[in-house]
Amino acid sequence: MRFATLGPEGSNHALVLRRYLERRGPADARVELFEAFPEAFEALLAGRVDRVLQCTAHPSHADCVGSTMHRAFPVEAFVAGSRPLALLARAEVAVPVSVGLQPATRHYTDLSAFDEHHDYATIVEVAAALRRGEVDAGICAREVLAQHPDDLRLVRDLGSALDVWVLYATQPLSEEHPLVLA
Repeated sequence: MRFATLGPEGSNHALVLRRYLERRGPADARVELFEAFPEAFEALLAGRVDRVLQCTAHPSHADCVGSTMHRAFPVEAFVAGSRPLALLARAEVAVPVSVGLQPATRHYTDLSAFDEHHDYATIVEVAAALRRGEVDAGICAREVLAQHPDDLRLVRDLGSALDVWVLYATQPLSEEHPLVLA
């Protein structure tokens, strides 16, 4: 069975999908990571993947649900935490003025001190932009600080985000299924 979600490797979507597959199988599952959800849902509808996992907090969630109505169906939902997040800054920047973030994280902490907000598709891209010096600070996985302790500093520890995740397929659940409120 082929499962799709948002990549790249290291993203929260990839992390949660792998956790899901470890606990709920199937053993022969293959994971395909996509750059954007419209591509993943297109692959689902074309039969190139069997399931798509999406976090309901992702900015494209409503558009994906609406654009695939009556063709892609929620077949499972669960709650899962992200990897621990943090607001990190480049060590050499005393007063950061720009911040990178994945849009779903924009309300995780007060960002009013930053004059510039730059959106990235994933927290992995935020970390890369921070390391390249494109932004002074960014909301990304806390583990990035441990990987680059000389280059980055902790501004604020944010912990894990606890979100609702939905698995989609091309066949709806029966009305008798316990998840269906008929």
